[in-house]
Amino acid sequence: MDAALSLRFFPEFFLMSVERKSLEQREQMDDLSRLRHSCAHVMATAILRLWPQAQLAGGPPVENGFYYDIALDHAITPEDFEKIEAEMRRVVKANEPFRKEVVSREAAAELARSGRLGALSERGEPSRFKLEMLDDIPEGEEISLFYNGDFADLCAGPHVGRTGNCKAFKLLSVAAAYFKGDSSRESLQRVYGTCFKNSTALREHLEKLEEAKRRDHRRIGREMDLFQIDEAVGQGLVLWKPKGAVIRRELQEFITEELDRQGYSQVFTPHIGRLGLYQTSGHYPYYQESQYPPVVTREALKALADEGCSCAELNNRLEGGRVDGFLLKPMNCPHHIRIFASGHHSYRDLPVRLAEFGTVYRWEQSGELGGMTRVRGFTQDDAHIFCTQDQVAEEIRGCLDLVKVILGTLGMEDYRVRLSLRDPASDKYVGDPANWDKAEAALRDAVSGLGVEYTEELGEAAFYGPKIDFVVKDVIGREWQLGTVQVDYNLPERFDLQYVGSDNQPHRPVMIHRAPFGSMERFAGLLIEHFAGHFPVWLAPEQVRVLPVSDKTADYAGRVRAALAEAGVRVALDATADKIGAKIRRAQIDRTPYMLVLGPREEEEGTVAVRHSRRGDCGSPKLEEFVAMLRGEIDGRRR
Repeated sequence: MDAALSLRFFPEFFLMSVERKSLEQREQMDDLSRLRHSCAHVMATAILRLWPQAQLAGGPPVENGFYYDIALDHAITPEDFEKIEAEMRRVVKANEPFRKEVVSREAAAELARSGRLGALSERGEPSRFKLEMLDDIPEGEEISLFYNGDFADLCAGPHVGRTGNCKAFKLLSVAAAYFKGDSSRESLQRVYGTCFKNSTALREHLEKLEEAKRRDHRRIGREMDLFQIDEAVGQGLVLWKPKGAVIRRELQEFITEELDRQGYSQVFTPHIGRLGLYQTSGHYPYYQESQYPPVVTREALKALADEGCSCAELNNRLEGGRVDGFLLKPMNCPHHIRIFASGHHSYRDLPVRLAEFGTVYRWEQSGELGGMTRVRGFTQDDAHIFCTQDQVAEEIRGCLDLVKVILGTLGMEDYRVRLSLRDPASDKYVGDPANWDKAEAALRDAVSGLGVEYTEELGEAAFYGPKIDFVVKDVIGREWQLGTVQVDYNLPERFDLQYVGSDNQPHRPVMIHRAPFGSMERFAGLLIEHFAGHFPVWLAPEQVRVLPVSDKTADYAGRVRAALAEAGVRVALDATADKIGAKIRRAQIDRTPYMLVLGPREEEEGTVAVRHSRRGDCGSPKLEEFVAMLRGEIDGRRR
């Protein structure tokens, strides 16, 4: 497997540091994680045998595998994996025990200064990463080393009994990573591998990865000419090409029909807003690290420069609200709030449901970007509902029903529901705890009525309110967080929103945030991979391709194409002089759902020989019969 593939499917392994676990958390490590942690040490042993000068940083187990971060002049490539794995097999065959040794802080430091930690012996230079990692261990916490054969490393464990337990392994990729995930620190090589309890489980996992590679939306997107990410435009900024735009338009029309049924009003808001708007909402500076820097007016910048204001002081003044500016919107919520606040509302007007396909901007680290699934500018199918307390339960049910309709239509019916709650011990949440309790109770009641299993996860709520997330499993078992519904008592408070109740007194509305697709870019990327580019005909950029066998039926092919276009079908005509087999293969590569093969017989009988990209030959109906069948499939959004 190449590095690009692993980077796509395991981005968290390569692009961020793993939060240091407590000793108690380490002791709770499951058996598979212990095995993978041990296999990481086996890999490190093998690499040091090949390149004794390698400096090791961290090597934790992670979901689906393990890695080690390494500083080494030799650039490790997938071509090196075979010899590393051969050396790993020798370490496994030796069946060396994993031995723990508890040492003092000074003894560990002395070993690190001698170069002994993360090494096979003492060396002429210190184990520089281990010295810093040693400093990160809290005072009073046990310091331990783990040995297997000649290899010793600073490690809290736990491990399996012997290296012989680590038989079913595979190295997968190598990529760049910064020490401790800090882009200002040294760039290291991160070698990633996986390990399972037996060869059968390993083989099944590798087969899934190969299937994932086949479905990679970036590769299929290029083949089908759906989208482009152009360095001249900017990383993480998606250019939807004409065929990809068809998919996006169909998805938007699909959800718009559902929104119209549920009484939503569509709005449009600008891509930028005053900084004070986001300071009121709490998005700035709360989300400052994931936002683009504020834009300050020329006049304000000149005045600040004239008084000698430093960049640091400017940032302080922006955060403190002493300098005005503008912000590329990270969220649509404040704009919708201001629309609601612009009018006078009675309880009879509620609920007010505002919907927008609104583009927002987040500053993602360049290494964290990945095709359409992790971008810097994305469009949300966003909506905000302003309602009374008595309407909350029904509105949540309406939001959840909308998500279920969308997932059901697209055949994504294998999902779980996650109820994300605040952690009372955390200080990242804003608002009255009593309002949080009401919001969490409302969501819990709503999700209980869905008839599906759900889990509650403390600490996963948004800073302003709890939420329900739909986590969808695709056809090869990968999970994706898609639709979300959030109940918010805090933003209406922060913006002092009001409506007049039946008692003729002002009351505070409740705000519900919901986005069934989440991000159009991410959702489209998921759909490409879910269907492997073979979209349901209603979503397909090109629904039918007309394939005349020869020039003899060129006129008939033109009439068939015209009839389909008249019926509102997205149709193309392959009028090249190629043989029919080549035309069919080209349409298959383009994943066009229907191909109509037209020869003299079809022209004489007024029929079309229908071939489906996945089902093969589908008979030779009359043209009008095929058009009626196709329109039914498109209009019914059948899969």
